[in-house]
Amino acid sequence: MKTASRLGLFLLLAPIILWLACLVILPHVDMLVISLRIRVAPRVYEPSFANYIEFFTEPLYWNTFMRTAVMSVTATLLTLIVAFPVSYYIAKVLRGRIKNFLFMLCLIPFWVSELVRTFGWMILLRETGVVSNTLQWLGLVDGPIEMLYNDAAIMVGLVYTSMLFMVVPLVTVLDSLDDSLIEAGYDLGGNSFTVMREIVVPHAMPGIASGCIVVFMLTLGNYLTPTLLGGKDSLWFTEQIYNQFITRFNWELGSAFGFLLLVLSSIIVWLGLRMSGQTLSQAIR
Repeated sequence: MKTASRLGLFLLLAPIILWLACLVILPHVDMLVISLRIRVAPRVYEPSFANYIEFFTEPLYWNTFMRTAVMSVTATLLTLIVAFPVSYYIAKVLRGRIKNFLFMLCLIPFWVSELVRTFGWMILLRETGVVSNTLQWLGLVDGPIEMLYNDAAIMVGLVYTSMLFMVVPLVTVLDSLDDSLIEAGYDLGGNSFTVMREIVVPHAMPGIASGCIVVFMLTLGNYLTPTLLGGKDSLWFTEQIYNQFITRFNWELGSAFGFLLLVLSSIIVWLGLRMSGQTLSQAIR
């Protein structure tokens, strides 16, 4: 009986173990190995830390790396600030069909690809776009305004493309909050701010942590949105990785960049969990 149970457990876990091993662990191990060598001749390599040394000694690479980290953290915080009131309103204020309808409205934009959604923002923000033409029609500006190819446009696109991944875990965890706890907070003399700080936010912390982890990972590794909305001068680190792999065919340096991005994301996620008092298992749940 025990043998049958173990066999059943193995068969259940085999797909995910195979998926993790073949598509996550092995590629990253290979990427690390490639990053620790240099090409001295065609098909001839020797072990070296030159790729990592080049990263730390080249200001463009280092500055782009730090800029991407800072903007990814900022985009994650802005997404949380925007998504939390929306999630609270859906989970605790609305009831019945209107609740389901509003939640569905949050899902509808994600029925199309990220490319289409990003092009939508380009149509709105370009010099001859909807926003510029509307401002001119209202007489607020004298001529066309180019709102693309700057950090603000990148931030708008990143927050928009990541919103769903913050709303869903927040709505899920806020739905489990008993309304009587909120009512008790008000009955004991608390105001909206204290109830939110002492009851709602601590209860929602696992959802906040999991949402922030997902949004940060997606933002840090995003290539399409920064490139399209920020232009060639977006200075996003994934663009540097793309250039090394595809444009320059320098897989060794590109692998080093990719592994450094993995280390950066792991460190920031760990720091975020420590600061929020959560563990990874709590955030996943």
